[in-house]
Amino acid sequence: MKKEENQIITKSIQPKILYYGTPVILLTTLNEDGTSNISPLSSSWALGECIVLGIGEGGKALENLRNHPECVVNVPGPGLWENVEALAPLTGKCPVPEYKRVNSFRFEKDKFSAASLTKKEAEIVKPFRILECPLQIESRVEHIRVPEHDSHFAIVEVTALKVHAHTSILKDDHHVNPHEWSPLIYNFRHYYGLGEHLGKTFRA
Repeated sequence: MKKEENQIITKSIQPKILYYGTPVILLTTLNEDGTSNISPLSSSWALGECIVLGIGEGGKALENLRNHPECVVNVPGPGLWENVEALAPLTGKCPVPEYKRVNSFRFEKDKFSAASLTKKEAEIVKPFRILECPLQIESRVEHIRVPEHDSHFAIVEVTALKVHAHTSILKDDHHVNPHEWSPLIYNFRHYYGLGEHLGKTFRA
């Protein structure tokens, strides 16, 4: 054991970002004119029916959620990475906030067309779903909190109300087949799919 430990070398680092590998989310929210905005997110996790989203302050997504507390959590697969990247430099805010303008963001009203994505009406909430995403989760906002230690983002808690899935990734009426489904992963600002299957938990 001691020999193995001695072979592992660590070094203290100061990375500019800590996107250590999380699924990409395309969040659709309701604009003031009834259209839907799309916001790519890199920070989310789910537990039970609760989904927690990390959303930057000053953007259209958070503004929309505060005005209309509904959304759709659309989860893209690896094949949509170029569509996601097409959204990356766009913002639904007009005029473009200064912090985004200096980082080469530009205003885009119709993000569906800009990213070659298809609108699909939701059944419970008002924002559109994204048809190409294998998982589409209609959700209701429960709580929005801005951390005291960092006011640059908000922690948004939503409840999943209805889940839509491509039939191609299902193994029966209510279970996603993990051998068919792979989320798009955002890994230190690079896009990846899942690697090979390694095993399963005892609860699977």
